[in-house]
Amino acid sequence: MTELKEASQKSNKGLIIFQMLLAFVLFMFSIDLLTMSMVKLNNNLAQELFQATNNPFVGLFIGLLITALVQSSSVVTSMIVAVVASGNLTLMQAVPLVMGANIGTTLTSTLVAFSYIMKKGEFKRALSAGVVHDIFNILTVLILFPLEIYLGFLSRSASFLTNAFFNANTEFSGDYSYNVLFTRPLTTWLVDFLNSPILGLILSIILVFFSIKFLSDTVFRTFISTNFEKVSRQMFKFPFISFMYGLFFTAAVQSSTVTTSLIVPAVANRKVSLSKVFPFIIGSNLGTTITAVIASIYKTEAAISIAIVHILFNFFGALVFLPFPGLRNIPVKLATFLGDQSVKRKFVGFAYILLTFFIIPFILIYFNRG
Repeated sequence: MTELKEASQKSNKGLIIFQMLLAFVLFMFSIDLLTMSMVKLNNNLAQELFQATNNPFVGLFIGLLITALVQSSSVVTSMIVAVVASGNLTLMQAVPLVMGANIGTTLTSTLVAFSYIMKKGEFKRALSAGVVHDIFNILTVLILFPLEIYLGFLSRSASFLTNAFFNANTEFSGDYSYNVLFTRPLTTWLVDFLNSPILGLILSIILVFFSIKFLSDTVFRTFISTNFEKVSRQMFKFPFISFMYGLFFTAAVQSSTVTTSLIVPAVANRKVSLSKVFPFIIGSNLGTTITAVIASIYKTEAAISIAIVHILFNFFGALVFLPFPGLRNIPVKLATFLGDQSVKRKFVGFAYILLTFFIIPFILIYFNRG
Protein backbone atom coordinates (compact mmCIF):
# COMPACT_ATOMS: atom_id res chain seq x y z
CA MET A 1 0.00 0.00 0.00
CA THR A 2 2.85 2.39 0.92
CA GLU A 3 4.66 1.53 -2.32
CA LEU A 4 1.53 2.26 -4.36
CA LYS A 5 1.12 5.58 -2.56
CA GLU A 6 4.77 6.54 -3.23
CA ALA A 7 4.44 5.51 -6.90
CA SER A 8 1.28 7.60 -7.19
CA GLN A 9 3.00 10.62 -5.60
CA LYS A 10 5.97 10.28 -7.97
CA SER A 11 3.61 9.95 -10.93
CA ASN A 12 1.69 13.07 -9.86
CA LYS A 13 4.92 14.98 -9.26
CA GLY A 14 6.19 13.96 -12.72
CA LEU A 15 2.93 15.10 -14.32
CA ILE A 16 3.06 18.44 -12.48
CA ILE A 17 6.67 19.05 -13.58
CA PHE A 18 5.70 18.22 -17.17
CA GLN A 19 2.73 20.63 -16.98
CA MET A 20 4.97 23.31 -15.48
CA LEU A 21 7.54 22.97 -18.28
CA LEU A 22 4.77 22.93 -20.90
CA ALA A 23 3.28 26.12 -19.44
CA PHE A 24 6.72 27.76 -19.30
CA VAL A 25 7.46 26.92 -22.97
CA LEU A 26 3.97 28.09 -23.95
CA PHE A 27 4.57 31.39 -22.16
CA MET A 28 7.93 31.91 -23.91
CA PHE A 29 6.28 31.06 -27.23
CA SER A 30 3.44 33.54 -26.61
CA ILE A 31 5.91 36.34 -25.77
CA ASP A 32 7.91 35.54 -28.90
CA LEU A 33 4.74 35.50 -31.02
CA LEU A 34 3.72 38.88 -29.56
CA THR A 35 7.17 40.27 -30.41
CA MET A 36 7.19 38.93 -33.98
CA SER A 37 3.62 40.12 -34.68
CA MET A 38 4.35 43.63 -33.39
CA VAL A 39 7.62 43.82 -35.33
CA LYS A 40 5.71 42.97 -38.53
CA LEU A 41 3.29 45.81 -37.75
CA ASN A 42 5.76 48.41 -36.50
CA ASN A 43 9.18 47.77 -38.07
CA ASN A 44 9.04 50.55 -40.70
CA LEU A 45 7.28 52.92 -38.29
CA ALA A 46 9.97 52.32 -35.67
CA GLN A 47 12.80 52.99 -38.12
CA GLU A 48 11.17 56.28 -39.17
CA LEU A 49 10.52 57.34 -35.58
CA PHE A 50 14.10 56.59 -34.53
CA GLN A 51 15.42 58.81 -37.30
CA ALA A 52 12.92 61.61 -36.71
CA THR A 53 14.11 62.89 -33.36
CA ASN A 54 16.97 65.11 -32.31
CA ASN A 55 15.36 65.75 -28.92
CA PRO A 56 16.75 63.31 -26.30
CA PHE A 57 13.65 63.65 -24.11
CA VAL A 58 11.41 62.65 -27.03
CA GLY A 59 13.91 59.90 -27.92
CA LEU A 60 13.41 58.42 -24.45
CA PHE A 61 9.65 58.20 -24.98
CA ILE A 62 10.00 56.86 -28.53
CA GLY A 63 12.11 53.99 -27.15
CA LEU A 64 9.51 53.44 -24.42
CA LEU A 65 6.50 53.48 -26.76
CA ILE A 66 8.00 51.23 -29.44
CA THR A 67 9.17 48.69 -26.85
CA ALA A 68 5.78 48.75 -25.11
CA LEU A 69 4.23 47.85 -28.48
CA VAL A 70 6.84 45.29 -29.56
CA GLN A 71 7.41 43.93 -26.01
CA SER A 72 11.09 43.15 -26.47
CA SER A 73 13.89 45.55 -25.60
CA SER A 74 16.23 43.20 -27.49
CA VAL A 75 14.34 43.65 -30.76
CA VAL A 76 14.13 47.42 -30.32
CA THR A 77 17.83 47.61 -29.44
CA SER A 78 18.61 45.66 -32.63
CA MET A 79 16.62 48.23 -34.62
CA ILE A 80 18.56 51.04 -32.94
CA VAL A 81 21.86 49.31 -33.82
CA ALA A 82 20.80 49.13 -37.47
CA VAL A 83 19.86 52.84 -37.61
CA VAL A 84 23.09 53.92 -35.86
CA ALA A 85 25.24 51.66 -38.03
CA SER A 86 23.63 53.05 -41.19
CA GLY A 87 24.71 56.56 -40.13
CA ASN A 88 21.22 58.01 -39.61
CA LEU A 89 21.59 58.32 -35.85
CA THR A 90 24.56 59.14 -33.58
CA LEU A 91 25.41 57.06 -30.52
CA MET A 92 24.49 60.00 -28.25
CA GLN A 93 21.05 60.22 -29.91
CA ALA A 94 20.59 56.46 -29.51
CA VAL A 95 21.23 56.34 -25.74
CA PRO A 96 17.81 57.81 -24.71
CA LEU A 97 16.14 55.28 -27.04
CA VAL A 98 17.92 52.44 -25.21
CA MET A 99 16.85 53.90 -21.83
CA GLY A 100 13.24 54.09 -23.02
CA ALA A 101 13.42 50.51 -24.26
CA ASN A 102 14.38 49.36 -20.76
CA ILE A 103 11.21 50.91 -19.34
CA GLY A 104 8.94 49.74 -22.17
CA THR A 105 9.87 46.07 -21.84
CA THR A 106 8.47 45.93 -18.28
CA LEU A 107 4.86 46.24 -19.48
CA THR A 108 4.22 42.47 -19.75
CA SER A 109 4.88 41.72 -16.07
CA THR A 110 2.46 44.52 -15.15
CA LEU A 111 -0.21 43.12 -17.49
CA VAL A 112 0.28 39.63 -16.01
CA ALA A 113 -0.81 41.05 -12.64
CA PHE A 114 -4.23 41.87 -14.11
CA SER A 115 -4.99 38.14 -14.40
CA TYR A 116 -5.55 38.40 -10.59
CA ILE A 117 -7.91 41.40 -10.78
CA MET A 118 -10.89 39.43 -9.43
CA LYS A 119 -9.01 38.47 -6.23
CA LYS A 120 -8.43 41.54 -4.10
CA GLY A 121 -5.49 40.44 -1.92
CA GLU A 122 -3.69 38.58 -4.68
CA PHE A 123 -4.19 41.44 -7.14
CA LYS A 124 -2.63 43.95 -4.74
CA ARG A 125 0.49 41.80 -4.30
CA ALA A 126 0.64 40.82 -8.00
CA LEU A 127 0.42 44.42 -9.21
CA SER A 128 3.10 45.51 -6.75
CA ALA A 129 5.37 42.74 -8.11
CA GLY A 130 4.50 43.71 -11.68
CA VAL A 131 5.25 47.43 -11.37
CA VAL A 132 8.40 47.23 -9.20
CA HIS A 133 10.42 46.43 -12.35
CA ASP A 134 8.92 49.50 -14.10
CA ILE A 135 9.67 51.74 -11.12
CA PHE A 136 13.26 50.49 -10.81
CA ASN A 137 13.94 51.31 -14.48
CA ILE A 138 12.17 54.69 -14.25
CA LEU A 139 14.27 55.66 -11.21
CA THR A 140 17.46 54.50 -12.98
CA VAL A 141 16.51 56.68 -15.97
CA LEU A 142 15.89 59.66 -13.65
CA ILE A 143 19.45 59.26 -12.34
CA LEU A 144 21.31 58.49 -15.59
CA PHE A 145 19.33 60.55 -18.13
CA PRO A 146 20.54 63.96 -16.85
CA LEU A 147 24.12 62.62 -16.62
CA GLU A 148 23.90 61.54 -20.26
CA ILE A 149 22.33 64.80 -21.48
CA TYR A 150 24.79 67.12 -19.75
CA LEU A 151 27.94 64.99 -19.59
CA GLY A 152 27.45 62.30 -22.25
CA PHE A 153 28.15 59.82 -19.45
CA LEU A 154 26.93 56.57 -21.06
CA SER A 155 27.76 57.37 -24.70
CA ARG A 156 31.31 58.56 -23.90
CA SER A 157 31.93 55.61 -21.57
CA ALA A 158 30.68 53.20 -24.24
CA SER A 159 32.83 54.81 -26.95
CA PHE A 160 35.90 54.69 -24.70
CA LEU A 161 35.38 51.00 -23.83
CA THR A 162 34.68 50.10 -27.48
CA ASN A 163 37.87 51.75 -28.68
CA ALA A 164 39.92 50.40 -25.77
CA PHE A 165 38.92 46.74 -25.88
CA PHE A 166 37.48 45.96 -29.32
CA ASN A 167 38.86 45.97 -32.83
CA ALA A 168 35.63 47.17 -34.41
CA ASN A 169 34.96 48.19 -37.96
CA THR A 170 32.37 50.81 -38.83
CA GLU A 171 30.71 49.23 -41.86
CA PHE A 172 27.05 48.35 -41.75
CA SER A 173 26.84 44.64 -42.49
CA GLY A 174 23.63 42.69 -42.76
CA ASP A 175 20.53 42.33 -40.68
CA TYR A 176 20.76 43.15 -36.97
CA SER A 177 18.22 40.77 -35.48
CA TYR A 178 18.25 38.96 -32.16
CA ASN A 179 17.25 35.31 -32.09
CA VAL A 180 16.04 35.80 -28.54
CA LEU A 181 14.05 32.70 -27.65
CA PHE A 182 14.50 29.06 -28.69
CA THR A 183 10.86 29.04 -29.85
CA ARG A 184 11.70 31.39 -32.76
CA PRO A 185 11.57 28.72 -35.58
CA LEU A 186 8.05 27.71 -34.52
CA THR A 187 7.05 31.36 -34.06
CA THR A 188 8.33 32.28 -37.53
CA TRP A 189 6.42 29.35 -39.08
CA LEU A 190 3.15 30.34 -37.34
CA VAL A 191 3.51 34.05 -38.28
CA ASP A 192 4.09 33.06 -41.92
CA PHE A 193 1.19 30.58 -41.78
CA LEU A 194 -1.25 33.13 -40.31
CA ASN A 195 0.04 35.77 -42.74
CA SER A 196 -1.57 38.47 -40.61
CA PRO A 197 0.21 40.38 -37.83
CA ILE A 198 -3.18 41.31 -36.33
CA LEU A 199 -4.20 37.65 -35.98
CA GLY A 200 -0.79 36.83 -34.52
CA LEU A 201 -1.17 39.70 -32.05
CA ILE A 202 -4.62 38.58 -30.87
CA LEU A 203 -3.50 34.94 -30.55
CA SER A 204 -0.34 35.91 -28.63
CA ILE A 205 -2.25 38.07 -26.12
CA ILE A 206 -4.69 35.20 -25.45
CA LEU A 207 -1.77 32.78 -25.07
CA VAL A 208 0.10 35.07 -22.65
CA PHE A 209 -2.78 35.17 -20.18
CA PHE A 210 -3.67 31.50 -20.68
CA SER A 211 -0.08 30.36 -20.07
CA ILE A 212 0.27 32.53 -16.94
CA LYS A 213 -2.97 31.06 -15.57
CA PHE A 214 -1.69 27.58 -16.47
CA LEU A 215 1.62 28.29 -14.70
CA SER A 216 -0.13 29.68 -11.65
CA ASP A 217 -2.33 26.59 -11.34
CA THR A 218 0.31 23.92 -11.96
CA VAL A 219 3.35 25.45 -10.32
CA PHE A 220 2.35 27.73 -7.48
CA ARG A 221 -0.69 25.85 -6.14
CA THR A 222 0.66 22.30 -6.21
CA PHE A 223 4.35 21.51 -6.70
CA ILE A 224 5.70 24.76 -5.24
CA SER A 225 3.19 24.83 -2.41
CA THR A 226 5.21 22.11 -0.64
CA ASN A 227 8.67 22.61 -2.11
CA PHE A 228 9.05 26.29 -2.94
CA GLU A 229 9.81 27.21 0.68
CA LYS A 230 13.12 25.31 0.42
CA VAL A 231 13.95 26.91 -2.94
CA SER A 232 12.89 30.32 -1.65
CA ARG A 233 15.11 30.07 1.42
CA GLN A 234 18.09 29.34 -0.82
CA MET A 235 17.31 31.63 -3.76
CA PHE A 236 16.09 34.70 -1.89
CA LYS A 237 18.06 34.36 1.38
CA PHE A 238 20.54 37.16 0.65
CA PRO A 239 20.09 40.08 -1.80
CA PHE A 240 23.32 39.34 -3.68
CA ILE A 241 22.48 35.63 -4.11
CA SER A 242 18.98 36.56 -5.33
CA PHE A 243 20.57 39.06 -7.74
CA MET A 244 22.91 36.38 -9.16
CA TYR A 245 20.03 33.92 -9.64
CA GLY A 246 18.09 36.59 -11.54
CA LEU A 247 21.12 37.46 -13.67
CA PHE A 248 22.01 33.89 -14.67
CA PHE A 249 18.45 32.65 -15.16
CA THR A 250 17.61 35.61 -17.41
CA ALA A 251 20.89 35.22 -19.32
CA ALA A 252 19.93 31.58 -19.92
CA VAL A 253 16.45 32.30 -21.32
CA GLN A 254 17.54 35.67 -22.81
CA SER A 255 14.38 37.50 -21.77
CA SER A 256 13.79 39.53 -18.60
CA THR A 257 10.10 39.66 -19.61
CA VAL A 258 9.84 35.90 -19.00
CA THR A 259 11.66 35.83 -15.65
CA THR A 260 9.98 38.88 -14.10
CA SER A 261 6.53 37.71 -15.25
CA LEU A 262 7.10 34.36 -13.53
CA ILE A 263 7.86 36.16 -10.26
CA VAL A 264 4.42 37.84 -10.23
CA PRO A 265 2.39 34.68 -9.35
CA ALA A 266 4.94 33.75 -6.64
CA VAL A 267 4.43 37.10 -4.90
CA ALA A 268 0.67 37.05 -5.51
CA ASN A 269 0.41 33.66 -3.79
CA ARG A 270 2.57 34.78 -0.82
CA LYS A 271 5.33 32.32 -1.62
CA VAL A 272 7.92 35.09 -1.36
CA SER A 273 7.82 38.75 -0.34
CA LEU A 274 8.29 41.64 -2.77
CA SER A 275 11.33 42.97 -0.90
CA LYS A 276 13.08 39.59 -1.28
CA VAL A 277 12.38 39.21 -5.01
CA PHE A 278 13.43 42.77 -5.88
CA PRO A 279 17.19 41.92 -6.03
CA PHE A 280 16.24 39.00 -8.34
CA ILE A 281 14.49 41.51 -10.64
CA ILE A 282 17.56 43.78 -10.60
CA GLY A 283 19.63 40.76 -11.63
CA SER A 284 17.23 39.87 -14.43
CA ASN A 285 17.51 43.45 -15.71
CA LEU A 286 21.27 43.01 -16.08
CA GLY A 287 20.96 39.43 -17.37
CA THR A 288 18.86 40.52 -20.33
CA THR A 289 21.83 42.47 -21.75
CA ILE A 290 23.34 39.13 -22.86
CA THR A 291 21.33 39.54 -26.06
CA ALA A 292 23.12 42.83 -26.75
CA VAL A 293 26.45 41.10 -26.15
CA ILE A 294 25.49 38.35 -28.61
CA ALA A 295 24.58 41.01 -31.18
CA SER A 296 27.98 42.63 -30.84
CA ILE A 297 29.55 39.63 -32.60
CA TYR A 298 28.76 41.66 -35.72
CA LYS A 299 31.89 43.59 -34.67
CA THR A 300 30.66 46.94 -35.94
CA GLU A 301 31.32 49.93 -33.73
CA ALA A 302 27.60 50.72 -33.47
CA ALA A 303 26.65 47.21 -32.31
CA ILE A 304 29.41 47.03 -29.69
CA SER A 305 28.86 50.57 -28.37
CA ILE A 306 25.09 50.11 -27.98
CA ALA A 307 25.64 46.72 -26.33
CA ILE A 308 27.94 48.48 -23.83
CA VAL A 309 25.40 51.30 -23.29
CA HIS A 310 22.74 48.67 -22.53
CA ILE A 311 25.06 46.90 -20.06
CA LEU A 312 26.24 50.14 -18.39
CA PHE A 313 22.67 51.40 -17.91
CA ASN A 314 21.60 48.23 -16.11
CA PHE A 315 24.92 47.84 -14.29
CA PHE A 316 24.77 51.34 -12.77
CA GLY A 317 21.11 50.81 -11.86
CA ALA A 318 22.14 47.68 -9.94
CA LEU A 319 25.12 49.50 -8.41
CA VAL A 320 22.88 52.28 -7.05
CA PHE A 321 20.07 50.15 -5.59
CA LEU A 322 21.40 46.67 -4.78
CA PRO A 323 24.04 47.37 -2.05
CA PHE A 324 21.93 49.79 0.01
CA PRO A 325 18.80 48.51 1.84
CA GLY A 326 17.44 52.07 2.22
CA LEU A 327 17.59 52.74 -1.52
CA ARG A 328 16.36 49.22 -2.30
CA ASN A 329 13.22 49.91 -0.27
CA ILE A 330 12.24 52.96 -2.36
CA PRO A 331 11.01 51.06 -5.48
CA VAL A 332 9.43 48.40 -3.24
CA LYS A 333 7.48 50.99 -1.21
CA LEU A 334 6.37 52.87 -4.34
CA ALA A 335 5.21 49.60 -5.96
CA THR A 336 3.37 48.56 -2.78
CA PHE A 337 1.65 51.96 -2.60
CA LEU A 338 0.53 51.64 -6.24
CA GLY A 339 -0.76 48.12 -5.51
CA ASP A 340 -2.76 49.42 -2.51
CA GLN A 341 -4.27 52.29 -4.52
CA SER A 342 -5.17 49.97 -7.41
CA VAL A 343 -7.16 47.71 -5.10
CA LYS A 344 -9.05 50.69 -3.64
CA ARG A 345 -9.68 52.21 -7.06
CA LYS A 346 -9.46 49.73 -9.95
CA PHE A 347 -8.93 52.49 -12.52
CA VAL A 348 -5.57 53.46 -10.95
CA GLY A 349 -3.79 50.39 -12.33
CA PHE A 350 -5.25 50.86 -15.81
CA ALA A 351 -4.49 54.59 -15.74
CA TYR A 352 -0.89 53.88 -14.74
CA ILE A 353 -0.38 51.52 -17.71
CA LEU A 354 -2.10 53.77 -20.25
CA LEU A 355 -0.38 56.97 -19.09
CA THR A 356 3.13 55.56 -18.58
CA PHE A 357 3.41 53.33 -21.62
CA PHE A 358 1.14 54.91 -24.21
CA ILE A 359 -0.61 58.26 -23.65
CA ILE A 360 2.29 60.40 -22.31
CA PRO A 361 4.85 59.00 -24.82
CA PHE A 362 2.41 59.40 -27.73
CA ILE A 363 1.47 62.99 -26.82
CA LEU A 364 5.13 64.03 -26.43
CA ILE A 365 6.16 62.36 -29.69
CA TYR A 366 3.15 63.83 -31.56
CA PHE A 367 3.77 67.41 -30.48
CA ASN A 368 7.51 67.17 -31.15
CA ARG A 369 7.33 65.31 -34.46
CA GLY A 370 8.53 68.36 -36.37
